[in-house]
Amino acid sequence: MDSVILKTAIRFLFPLLLLSSVFLFLRGHNEPGGGFVGGLVASGAIALYAMTHDVAAARRVLRVSPRVLIGSGLLTALCSGLAPLALGRPFLTGLWINVRSDGMGKIHLGTPLLFDLGVYCVVTGVSLVFVFSLLEE
Repeated sequence: MDSVILKTAIRFLFPLLLLSSVFLFLRGHNEPGGGFVGGLVASGAIALYAMTHDVAAARRVLRVSPRVLIGSGLLTALCSGLAPLALGRPFLTGLWINVRSDGMGKIHLGTPLLFDLGVYCVVTGVSLVFVFSLLEE
Protein backbone atom coordinates (compact mmCIF):
# COMPACT_ATOMS: atom_id res chain seq x y z
CA MET A 1 0.00 0.00 0.00
CA ASP A 2 1.40 3.36 -0.97
CA SER A 3 -0.56 5.94 1.02
CA VAL A 4 1.30 9.03 2.18
CA ILE A 5 -1.32 9.71 4.85
CA LEU A 6 -1.08 6.20 6.30
CA LYS A 7 2.73 6.22 6.23
CA THR A 8 2.76 9.54 8.07
CA ALA A 9 0.13 8.42 10.58
CA ILE A 10 1.89 5.15 11.38
CA ARG A 11 5.00 7.04 12.49
CA PHE A 12 2.93 8.54 15.30
CA LEU A 13 0.53 5.65 15.90
CA PHE A 14 3.11 2.85 16.09
CA PRO A 15 4.76 3.93 19.37
CA LEU A 16 1.39 4.88 20.87
CA LEU A 17 -0.11 1.51 20.01
CA LEU A 18 2.87 -0.34 21.48
CA LEU A 19 2.70 1.77 24.63
CA SER A 20 -1.01 1.09 25.04
CA SER A 21 -0.28 -2.60 24.46
CA VAL A 22 2.18 -2.61 27.36
CA PHE A 23 -0.32 -0.70 29.51
CA LEU A 24 -3.06 -3.27 28.79
CA PHE A 25 -0.64 -6.10 29.52
CA LEU A 26 0.50 -4.69 32.88
CA ARG A 27 -3.00 -3.80 34.00
CA GLY A 28 -4.48 -7.16 33.06
CA HIS A 29 -3.64 -9.43 35.96
CA ASN A 30 -5.55 -7.16 38.37
CA GLU A 31 -8.21 -5.61 36.11
CA PRO A 32 -9.62 -6.21 32.61
CA GLY A 33 -6.97 -6.50 29.96
CA GLY A 34 -3.93 -8.70 30.05
CA GLY A 35 -1.76 -10.74 27.78
CA PHE A 36 -4.39 -11.56 25.18
CA VAL A 37 -5.64 -8.02 24.57
CA GLY A 38 -2.15 -6.54 24.84
CA GLY A 39 -0.82 -9.07 22.33
CA LEU A 40 -3.60 -8.24 19.89
CA VAL A 41 -2.87 -4.52 20.10
CA ALA A 42 0.88 -5.14 19.60
CA SER A 43 0.28 -7.38 16.60
CA GLY A 44 -2.15 -4.81 15.20
CA ALA A 45 0.54 -2.13 15.43
CA ILE A 46 3.09 -4.32 13.66
CA ALA A 47 0.50 -5.36 11.06
CA LEU A 48 -0.21 -1.70 10.28
CA TYR A 49 3.52 -1.13 9.92
CA ALA A 50 3.78 -4.12 7.58
CA MET A 51 0.90 -2.82 5.46
CA THR A 52 2.38 0.64 5.07
CA HIS A 53 5.97 -0.45 4.44
CA ASP A 54 6.48 -4.15 3.66
CA VAL A 55 6.75 -7.43 5.52
CA ALA A 56 10.57 -7.40 5.45
CA ALA A 57 10.62 -3.99 7.16
CA ALA A 58 8.12 -5.20 9.76
CA ARG A 59 10.27 -8.28 10.44
CA ARG A 60 13.27 -5.99 10.97
CA VAL A 61 11.26 -3.86 13.43
CA LEU A 62 10.11 -6.99 15.27
CA ARG A 63 13.73 -8.28 15.47
CA VAL A 64 12.59 -11.82 16.29
CA SER A 65 10.68 -14.40 14.28
CA PRO A 66 6.99 -14.70 15.19
CA ARG A 67 7.50 -18.46 15.52
CA VAL A 68 10.17 -17.82 18.17
CA LEU A 69 7.65 -15.61 19.99
CA ILE A 70 5.15 -18.47 19.98
CA GLY A 71 7.65 -20.97 21.36
CA SER A 72 9.05 -18.68 24.01
CA GLY A 73 5.55 -17.65 25.07
CA LEU A 74 4.48 -21.27 25.50
CA LEU A 75 7.63 -22.00 27.48
CA THR A 76 7.10 -18.95 29.71
CA ALA A 77 3.48 -19.88 30.42
CA LEU A 78 4.51 -23.46 31.18
CA CYS A 79 7.25 -22.31 33.57
CA SER A 80 4.79 -20.09 35.42
CA GLY A 81 2.59 -23.12 35.96
CA LEU A 82 5.45 -25.43 36.98
CA ALA A 83 6.99 -23.05 39.53
CA PRO A 84 4.40 -23.85 42.24
CA LEU A 85 5.02 -27.58 41.74
CA ALA A 86 8.57 -27.07 42.99
CA LEU A 87 7.10 -25.77 46.27
CA GLY A 88 4.61 -28.62 46.61
CA ARG A 89 1.60 -26.62 45.46
CA PRO A 90 -0.86 -27.43 42.65
CA PHE A 91 -0.12 -26.57 39.00
CA LEU A 92 -0.80 -22.89 38.12
CA THR A 93 -1.15 -21.77 41.73
CA GLY A 94 -0.29 -18.09 42.03
CA LEU A 95 2.97 -17.18 43.78
CA TRP A 96 3.91 -13.61 44.63
CA ILE A 97 6.96 -11.74 45.84
CA ASN A 98 7.28 -8.14 46.99
CA VAL A 99 10.16 -6.14 45.57
CA ARG A 100 11.14 -2.74 46.92
CA SER A 101 12.18 -0.16 44.36
CA ASP A 102 13.52 3.30 45.16
CA GLY A 103 11.62 5.05 42.38
CA MET A 104 8.32 3.15 42.42
CA GLY A 105 8.01 1.93 45.99
CA LYS A 106 6.77 -1.60 46.62
CA ILE A 107 6.21 -3.76 43.51
CA HIS A 108 4.03 -6.87 43.70
CA LEU A 109 5.30 -9.51 41.19
CA GLY A 110 3.90 -12.98 40.67
CA THR A 111 3.40 -15.96 38.43
CA PRO A 112 0.11 -14.61 36.96
CA LEU A 113 2.14 -11.79 35.41
CA LEU A 114 4.59 -14.36 34.02
CA PHE A 115 1.67 -16.38 32.59
CA ASP A 116 0.24 -13.22 31.00
CA LEU A 117 3.64 -12.54 29.44
CA GLY A 118 3.53 -15.98 27.86
CA VAL A 119 0.03 -15.37 26.53
CA TYR A 120 1.15 -11.95 25.21
CA CYS A 121 4.01 -13.55 23.25
CA VAL A 122 1.87 -16.40 21.90
CA VAL A 123 -0.97 -14.14 20.75
CA THR A 124 1.43 -11.67 19.14
CA GLY A 125 3.35 -14.46 17.39
CA VAL A 126 0.29 -16.31 16.09
CA SER A 127 -1.37 -13.13 14.86
CA LEU A 128 1.79 -12.02 13.07
CA VAL A 129 2.30 -15.40 11.42
CA PHE A 130 -1.18 -15.04 9.92
CA VAL A 131 -0.73 -11.40 8.93
CA PHE A 132 2.73 -11.86 7.43
CA SER A 133 1.65 -14.91 5.43
CA LEU A 134 -1.37 -13.05 4.05
CA LEU A 135 0.67 -9.97 3.15
CA GLU A 136 3.41 -12.00 1.47
CA GLU A 137 0.97 -13.66 -0.94
